[in-house]
Amino acid sequence: MLRALTALVFAASSIATGCATTTPNLDAKFGHAVTAARALQTINPDASRNTDPVAGIDGESAGHSIDRYHDSFKTPPSTFSVINIGEGISSGGQ
Repeated sequence: MLRALTALVFAASSIATGCATTTPNLDAKFGHAVTAARALQTINPDASRNTDPVAGIDGESAGHSIDRYHDSFKTPPSTFSVINIGEGISSGGQ
C-alpha cells in the first residue's frame, strides 16, 4: 500500500512538473513563421483598396464559366481510356 501511494505521489509530481515548464524563447516568436510566409506569398497587399472593376470578361460569360467549373465536379471527365492491343488474336496454329 505504501509503495502504491509513493508511486502515485511520484507520478502526480512528475506530471505537475511537466506542466510547469515554459518555453519563453519559443512563445515569444509564436506565429512569426506563418506571418512571414503569408507576407512572402502576397503579390499586392493593397489589392483590396482597388475599386477598379475587373476588365476582360462580362458577367454572363463569367457565370457560365463558373457553372461549368462546378458541374465538372459532379461528373468529372474520364482521365484515361483503355486500349487493348492484340485482344482476340490467337497465337500459333490453333
